[in-house]
Amino acid sequence: MKTLIALLLVAVLALAGYVAAGPFLTARSISDAVQRGDMRTLEQDVDFPMVRASVKAQLEDYLARKMGDPSTDSRLKELGRQVTATMTGGVVDALATPAGIGAILQGRSVVRRAMGYPVEHSSEPGGKFDPLQGAAYHYESASRFTATVQNADGVPVVFVFTRDGLKWRVTDVRLPVDDLVRSLTG
Repeated sequence: MKTLIALLLVAVLALAGYVAAGPFLTARSISDAVQRGDMRTLEQDVDFPMVRASVKAQLEDYLARKMGDPSTDSRLKELGRQVTATMTGGVVDALATPAGIGAILQGRSVVRRAMGYPVEHSSEPGGKFDPLQGAAYHYESASRFTATVQNADGVPVVFVFTRDGLKWRVTDVRLPVDDLVRSLTG
């Protein structure tokens, strides 16, 4: 009987350890997949439809706040909303990909170059790109975990991992939209 209880306790502790290590294992898997260009693994570790929805909501919120000036004509606001909806779709599709997230993390020089702006200096790292290198990790709950990374411009980008059973996946990327727009135009 004591042996059975001991085995059960060891199994519970091993399971708890595996669940606790899950986001770290997923982060490592993502880093390896990005370096190898392994889209299949990335699609297993990143819920791109949820990330797209989150990024779209963040961009729409930012643009809505910028268009929220009470002195703006209501017809102009409606036109702005329609343009915003069209514009954010393409931007979200570009950002909610491994290459898009990589561009954000590599900072202003990559994004500015992609948009046709001149680049004063290059902040691109040489060699392989690791999106979660130097991340600050934090458990928000037993089913939610974050990895905060400073991009090349020092702007924090937060990757949110959520647990579904024993599997952890990135389901959200919190972008500091105000800082990103300011770094692009500044």
